[in-house]
Amino acid sequence: MVMQFMSDNAARVHPQVWAAMQAADAPDSPYDNDALSRRLDAVFSDLFGRPATVLWTATGTSANCLALAPMVQPHGGVVCHREAHIEMDEAGAPGFYLHGAKLMLAEGEGAKLTPDAIRAVIDPIRDDVHQVQPHAISITQASEYGCSFRPDEVAAIGALAQERGLRLHMDGARFANAVAFLGCTPDEACGSGAVDALSFGCVKNGGMSAEAIVFFREGMADMVRYRRKRAGHLQSKGRFLAAQVIAMVEGGLWLDNARAANAAAQELGSACGERLMYPVEANELFVKMSAAERDALRRQGFSFYDWGTDAARLVTAWSSEPAHVTALALAIAAL
Repeated sequence: MVMQFMSDNAARVHPQVWAAMQAADAPDSPYDNDALSRRLDAVFSDLFGRPATVLWTATGTSANCLALAPMVQPHGGVVCHREAHIEMDEAGAPGFYLHGAKLMLAEGEGAKLTPDAIRAVIDPIRDDVHQVQPHAISITQASEYGCSFRPDEVAAIGALAQERGLRLHMDGARFANAVAFLGCTPDEACGSGAVDALSFGCVKNGGMSAEAIVFFREGMADMVRYRRKRAGHLQSKGRFLAAQVIAMVEGGLWLDNARAANAAAQELGSACGERLMYPVEANELFVKMSAAERDALRRQGFSFYDWGTDAARLVTAWSSEPAHVTALALAIAAL
């Protein structure tokens, strides 16, 4: 039996999501003109306590790229962390969707950007046609190393973005895990109005095939409706995507699932001790481990990714079996 800690993308679909999709299996208007899709704006406006326009899409990559589309012209750039998902794991999709716009890479501990790190990238750029000009900043909540931005950190980046005339995008593939860890409101996790567009992750958190792009600036979604169609992401039976998102948000399932995944990660983190490379602030752990130690864990039935030559990445999910979590914690402690 394989005990799965490779990715929350491999987690089960939550029963409430299946039930919502089954309930949506009735004739309605196609594309995004069905009753469920039309409710998304109100659902997310209530969640964040401010007006939002929401479009569904099927993947995190398309959510990130479409969210950036109204922010960045082809001759511009997006400042992001060197380890950002849009740089490391999206196969050049941002350049494809943004018609050649450049990713401008910054440094930062735990894959988190700071205002100083952003300034180090953009301050040396001359304001002339010979250099790519920054148009937007993209941050990840929680970061690629499972570190959560505090509300004041997001607000500080937002203030810099406003000062420099830049837009701010948040990749929220694990936004729920960050909010659950921080114990703050969703809007506070976005810097209380600092973020222009959020890729709100559902698939990693118990969804099947739906993500939400949440626009907080009026008019930003208008162009993206056309770009989504052109990119092949306007599904004809969009009610099934909207049903998943609404099932996650209404009633707080998104936070319940995130808390379960985070609790499993905390149990593993306690067993890892000084092996931890970063604090456990979501549902990912990066653990110092030799090749022989990783082989020993795999022989016991645990599945996970290697992280370079001397570490492993462990990811918990809402559906992580408590017995499997405890077994892995004991196995790590015994190494």
